[in-house]
Amino acid sequence: MRAMRRAVEFLFTRLIRSRLGIALVIAVLVLGVISTARLVSGPGDLTAGLSSRPREPITTVDPEEGDDGVIATPVPESPRTRPGESTPEQTATRFTTAWLGGPATTAEQWQASLRPLSTPALTEKLTGADPAGVPAEKVTGTPMLRPRTAVFAEVLVPLENGRLRLELVAPDGRWLVDAVDWERE
Repeated sequence: MRAMRRAVEFLFTRLIRSRLGIALVIAVLVLGVISTARLVSGPGDLTAGLSSRPREPITTVDPEEGDDGVIATPVPESPRTRPGESTPEQTATRFTTAWLGGPATTAEQWQASLRPLSTPALTEKLTGADPAGVPAEKVTGTPMLRPRTAVFAEVLVPLENGRLRLELVAPDGRWLVDAVDWERE
């Protein structure tokens, strides 16, 4: 018993008061806290890490529905034209000829030639436009049709210094130009 008393006395008077003793006490406390935390949390999956990601991929589309990608885009319908009316290409060619006009064309003549081939919205947008501002003078190739739906198409007309892009609509089977855009080359 005396030996035990001396060992405890030595421990508290000399060892704990030294730097080494304080470091040992801190290490014992840290290990105690970590051990207690692991006991409380229970067994864990060591492969899970810090991520809470799902084990299997998340699907947002029913795999039985088929392909919904861009490659599977359906071919657009051919443009529908009412019997006796011009096709989109013919309307685009006539509009381009009127749009290019010529140096002797006045603004009133130019607008009057575009009016029967244009939608009311485009006619209103072209009000006050000057044919002298048209950036081209002649067609250099055949129009290229890009059908979008049965009643909407885009036609690209090559000109000497760019392309004229026309959007045509035919809600009642008669094709009219609804938008004009100029693309420089």
